[in-house]
Amino acid sequence: MKGLRQLFERHFGFPAASVEPLTGSASHRRYYRLSGSGVSVIGVEGTDERENRAFIALSAHFASKGLPVPRVLESEGLDYLQEDLGGTILYDVAVSGGNFDLELLHKTVAALPRLQFEGAEGLPWEVCYPQEEFDARMIDFDLNYFKYDFLKLTGAEFDETLLQDDFDRLREDLLTEKWDTFLYRDFNSRNVMVRDGEPWFIDFQGGRRGPIYYDLASFVWQARAKFPPELRKALVDTYFQAASRYRKMDRGEFDRRLRLFVLFRQLQVLGCYGFRGLWEGKEAFASSIPLALANIRELLPFNEYPYLTKVLGDVESALSSKPVAARGSMNGRGPFMGGTNMLSASASLTVTVYSFSFKKGIPEDESGNGGGYVFDCRCTHNPGKYEQFKQMTGMDAPVIEFLEKDGEILSFLQSVYALVDHHVERFLERGFTHLQVSFGCTGGQHRSVFCAERLASRLKEKYGVWVHLVHRERQIEKYL
Repeated sequence: MKGLRQLFERHFGFPAASVEPLTGSASHRRYYRLSGSGVSVIGVEGTDERENRAFIALSAHFASKGLPVPRVLESEGLDYLQEDLGGTILYDVAVSGGNFDLELLHKTVAALPRLQFEGAEGLPWEVCYPQEEFDARMIDFDLNYFKYDFLKLTGAEFDETLLQDDFDRLREDLLTEKWDTFLYRDFNSRNVMVRDGEPWFIDFQGGRRGPIYYDLASFVWQARAKFPPELRKALVDTYFQAASRYRKMDRGEFDRRLRLFVLFRQLQVLGCYGFRGLWEGKEAFASSIPLALANIRELLPFNEYPYLTKVLGDVESALSSKPVAARGSMNGRGPFMGGTNMLSASASLTVTVYSFSFKKGIPEDESGNGGGYVFDCRCTHNPGKYEQFKQMTGMDAPVIEFLEKDGEILSFLQSVYALVDHHVERFLERGFTHLQVSFGCTGGQHRSVFCAERLASRLKEKYGVWVHLVHRERQIEKYL
């Protein structure tokens, strides 16, 4: 944080008046909005210097060609400032909830070839991270991701030799063509911002030289988007027309190649969902597994990969008939235990418990369900007023002892328990999948952290539900 403030002052000549943490991506990078005197920028705390260098170099190259990407303004070490494109994410305004903004979606896929073809012109490929191009090694990584982090975690039985034979054939087919174009690598509606009604591209630091089909497959067959078949076809038509301005292509061959990359991308996605959902126990990923399997089901069969086709059919049948436990769950209870199954909409309940500072806003419900509770802890005695507690949090023993001896916050929690317990019991009876409870205080450091910890432990012990605990201002996230 200190480094970002210094970059801001160095660039603008005056200090930032406010620094607002932003919801992060799936990576470990941290994002902030720094503002003051009428200007606003996005500050990024990276975790890998090579990744930072890749983003900065690609951003500068694309911006020099007039492509819609954020410009990097200042950088040093693992920190950099980039242009603030606002807070409108394409997924939120054009995809979420099935309320598709067709104009924005078609604009986005029509703009993609500009980045892929124009962006590739003169691009110094050696800056790409972690490698320069889409190759056999990358394919093997992703196919093994599917095998080890999805198939094996589901308990599916399969012949590894026969499966590898089909993997080898698929790899060879994917590499048939040589493309001197830019592969975004993670092109989806969450990595597109909307400014003044136009799409802008972010988070392309994993890009490299590669085939154009991969990005189109990633976007149009994004599992959580749930685009209907007719919309997928229309978006592919729009993309093909836009890409044809750069290179003449046969539509039949294009569709055949695209189908292969949709399969490959969905296998990679299942590996990710398996690792994050079944291994790490994150329900948002695990609940997306049926969506990715549904995408694959529409493609089957692949006659050229008969054993892979069989395995995919077998695993879907297996998951629809038995529960699967997530690693790390207590008492054998993960997000798919308790008599439910992976293809059911009534997976067992997850309660997300937040601590936060009211100064930085109430946490959003990322499940999309809304509702839940927000409790204001500021009515209770504040340890933060005392010098000996200022550097501690509600997880530290001296603060816990102070709050317990004072007793005011314990009475407050009894009222909270009465409300939340009833809610949890009714949600379990009705098969609901998510409830959010947030505790706010002045700094999100002492009282709210203490309350969140107490409620999370109580719910896990009393009901055995899956608990996602987030201390937002402390940047701590864990699963119970």
